[in-house]
Amino acid sequence: MRSAPTILHLDMDAFFASVEQASKPSLRGKPVVVGGLGPRGVVSTASYEARVHGVHSAMATAHARRLAPNAAYLYPRFGIYRRVSGIVMALLGAASPLVEPLSVDEAFVDLEAAPGAAEDPRSVARRLRAEIRAATGLTASVGLAGSKLLAKIASEKAKPDGLVVVEPGSEQALLDPMPVRTLPGVGPATAEHLRRAGILTVGEITQAGEPELVRLLGKAHGGGLFAMAAGVDNRPVVAERDAKSVSVEDTYDSDLTDRAHVRYEIDRLAERCVQRLRGAGRSGRTVVVKVRRYDFSTLTRSETLRAPTDDASVVRETARRLAESVDTTGGVRLLGVGVAGLADFTQEDLFAQSDARAAGGAGAGGSVVDLPASPPPQPERSARWLPGQDVTHTEYGPGWVQGSGVGRVTVRFEVPSDTRPGRVRTFPADDPGLEHSEPLPLAAEPAATADPAAAAGPAAEPGPGTGPGPAR
Repeated sequence: MRSAPTILHLDMDAFFASVEQASKPSLRGKPVVVGGLGPRGVVSTASYEARVHGVHSAMATAHARRLAPNAAYLYPRFGIYRRVSGIVMALLGAASPLVEPLSVDEAFVDLEAAPGAAEDPRSVARRLRAEIRAATGLTASVGLAGSKLLAKIASEKAKPDGLVVVEPGSEQALLDPMPVRTLPGVGPATAEHLRRAGILTVGEITQAGEPELVRLLGKAHGGGLFAMAAGVDNRPVVAERDAKSVSVEDTYDSDLTDRAHVRYEIDRLAERCVQRLRGAGRSGRTVVVKVRRYDFSTLTRSETLRAPTDDASVVRETARRLAESVDTTGGVRLLGVGVAGLADFTQEDLFAQSDARAAGGAGAGGSVVDLPASPPPQPERSARWLPGQDVTHTEYGPGWVQGSGVGRVTVRFEVPSDTRPGRVRTFPADDPGLEHSEPLPLAAEPAATADPAAAAGPAAEPGPGTGPGPAR
């Protein structure tokens, strides 16, 4: 435990929804829900305006629609989220060489490792929040403490758009009233064990004593939980978090019953998985396929190759063979393809086996590889236009899809730099002038370089919910 609050945890506020609001002037200050929009869709992120109605992440989208029927429901745009995340992480990296990303929208930063380590951590936190706002137009909440546990708890208390510092000596006053689920490693099962023992808060964990925790939960889990309840967390900030696997998966609005369609989806997922693998500069030895069937039973199949690979044909062939070993006749709800056993190199001679099979040579699974990856029957063109997607029209310029159906698509023509909502127009779904497009930069992105003085930001941090502009 440190004697000064030099571990910083930064968490972007309602990140996906905030990016959508920054991209779409008509949604600023309005409830926005990002996630899957089909019958089995799940909320990924809800703006604070939507949370007022009870909408939260991991909720079924159908339930969210009942709570907030007037919210904007959008499909995620991961490309722009990754781009904005890169801007944020670069700013954190400029503050300290020790940055530990936890996801695209949150990270730990060790300020003791910063070049100007003598600078007051509070000043660093204020500057970072101002720089992020100047570079992206988005807000972030920050916690400062002497440990990762307390810094993360502090950033949660700071939401939205605030800064909370856990001063040395105040750790127990912060922790004791909190529910046991606040502590890492306390899931529903552990919380139920503690509840049965009459332990509901973090303070009651410390009152129970370490021997009682060990008796209830075992030596490792009980001892570790007691230490965290006492505010003891010596985990360092680790700059490199080595991924153990790369995977992608899709949940389908209706069960896949045709094996050719399953095979097509496996091929598509394998291609996406390899793109992510190569983007990370990695290769892997083990191909994994995940199948969730109509009855919610989930099966995984894996095969370990002779050497690491990042070859799409090898991953695709192996994933197909694994999928063929699973009975999917009753229907498939979800498919996933992953690569584990990651390495930083490949072994080219591994591909000879793939080439031999593709040429019709002998070997297990050769007959599977020869099957064509024909796509399933294509839906009507209007199904291409998903709410939130970026489009451009030859006459009206850039915009985004508000909705589609019955052979029509409705588009709002506006760009991030607009100060007022744009015009709405409806077209036939097959309008030749309408095409998908890449996301435009957020309005603040060019300003980050054009106006360095803007990065100075306000001198003091706003409290939760009091920052300028719409809540994110």
